[in-house]
Amino acid sequence: MAAPVGQRCLRWLREVAPWRSSLHHRGNTALSHFPQAFRKPPLRAFSKNARQVHTAPARALFRLRPLPILVLTGGGGYAGYRQYEKYREQELEKLGLEIPPKLAGPWEVELPHWLRRPVYSLYIWTFGVNMKEAAVEDLHHYRNLSEFFRRKLKPQARPVCGLHSVISPSDGKIINFGQVKNSEVEQVKGVTYSLEAFLGPRTSVEDLPFPPAASHSFRSQLVTREGNELYHCVIYLAPGDYHCFHSPTDWTVSHRRHFPGSLMSVNPGMARWIKELFCHNERVVLTGDWKHGFFSLTAVGATNVGSIRIYFDRDLHTNSPRYSKGSYNDFSFVTQANREGIPMRKGEHLGEFNLGSTIVLIFEAPKDFDFKLKAGQKIRFGEALGSL
Repeated sequence: MAAPVGQRCLRWLREVAPWRSSLHHRGNTALSHFPQAFRKPPLRAFSKNARQVHTAPARALFRLRPLPILVLTGGGGYAGYRQYEKYREQELEKLGLEIPPKLAGPWEVELPHWLRRPVYSLYIWTFGVNMKEAAVEDLHHYRNLSEFFRRKLKPQARPVCGLHSVISPSDGKIINFGQVKNSEVEQVKGVTYSLEAFLGPRTSVEDLPFPPAASHSFRSQLVTREGNELYHCVIYLAPGDYHCFHSPTDWTVSHRRHFPGSLMSVNPGMARWIKELFCHNERVVLTGDWKHGFFSLTAVGATNVGSIRIYFDRDLHTNSPRYSKGSYNDFSFVTQANREGIPMRKGEHLGEFNLGSTIVLIFEAPKDFDFKLKAGQKIRFGEALGSL
């Protein structure tokens, strides 16, 4: 006869309690207990038809369950939902019907208080997040995954280099850097994209030193001073990186261009496979000038997220159904009341991503500008990119 419901619940709680308790008492390093779940549990052997069979204790097996459940339901379930959502949007477009605005995505769904530690702990362990750097180490503080991705750091965690004129605006991995040649930029080694397709055409709004002309290449339109060269640097932010980005130098932002677009993965493997990947994805291009001429910072959206925030730009709304792909939207920070634009100091907070993405710097500088980098290296916000 089956045990009464009350007895079954008590038996289940006896199994769950040790796991829940261990999550509660192991502190904010948070994931020290997760790798233990993957170690080989003690094995018990018994014979069956002259073959030795090994089994793990039931309790050890139970401790493994939350991990695949979180991965399969959180990852596979979300991916399946997104595929269905994209199919539904395509069908609505074919019928000429308006696509309804999206409500809060799964990243913004508030997690129950008791579930926050195991979910974030899995993420921390998977991506190697250092929570000792976080301004708030208590995992219960972050109501949803979006808040956790955008966590702030302690002020002393990222000292800003004062010796070099250009610093890294974010944590990440250096994908590519160097001079821009022939109006083409290397996405990754051997794969290029068009500078004009990436930044969009120059306009009079940006106060060009000379009007665009057919005789000038796009690259020459950006280089405003004789003897200067055009440079670029690509920084990839992995899911475990600090997701805020900062001003890479002292400069003035005069213009913003928002490109609605796809939200494909921007990891280096995908960048090798898809030509002009950065030109397809949603991105926000900030342009202006620094002491050596033209300067730009572009924030590129990532897989299924596309949420980019610029702190001083309240009119910017990314990942929004109001904009159609293939277009772009311009906004000038130079007005009758503000002839200068938005001044930014080196290291000042500029914006933030959700989940992961890429930052592309394109700027002009004298020919003796020297990058202090190696392709593939890890870098942190505040460290030197280059100088004269």
